[in-house]
Amino acid sequence: MSQNDSQEPVTVTDKRRIDPTTGEVREPSSGPAPGAPEPEAPAATETDEVADLKATLQRVKAEYDNYRKRSVRQEQAALERGKAGVIHQLLPVLDDLDRARSHGDLETGPLKSVADKLATALDGVGLAAFGAEGDSFDPSLHEAVQHEGDGSNPVIGTVMRRGYRLGEQVLRHALVGVVDAPSETSTADTAPDTADNPGAPADQATE
Repeated sequence: MSQNDSQEPVTVTDKRRIDPTTGEVREPSSGPAPGAPEPEAPAATETDEVADLKATLQRVKAEYDNYRKRSVRQEQAALERGKAGVIHQLLPVLDDLDRARSHGDLETGPLKSVADKLATALDGVGLAAFGAEGDSFDPSLHEAVQHEGDGSNPVIGTVMRRGYRLGEQVLRHALVGVVDAPSETSTADTAPDTADNPGAPADQATE
């Protein structure tokens, strides 16, 4: 056997678009060229990857929103703690002004102007005083240092030191003396009876 007989036959492909025999235009072959690799099919997991990316994006966005809201709450809480700390330092000053006011020292003069400006500034940050004679006794707001009566209807009889709150936070309880308010029954018993003579004075009606 000769060397030429051992070689593989050569295949010649006619790529001319016009058939030399008929003169007609040849239709391009739709199939792959001989020996060409087959086109790769699109990845089946592409849709799943897009869904995973969307879910991850939504989760990151939710985590960021929670972080932002938590940061705002923490900043607000720190601000309130800072205000409360400053006001705590001013409470003895307010007590001194209350004593000066009870002695009539704040009716006129420069001290009255200072006290008014301080009160306006503290009102602006939400500070409120509480504890007045006649108010119902509330152990969450008032600290009783004196108590008269059996405690059936306790009210504030005297105020030794006012209490203060900042918003909903109680900064200091009020120091008060507690007495029993007269009941409606006892008030009705001691009221003058003027039913028989409505026009008569109370002292004549009781004679």
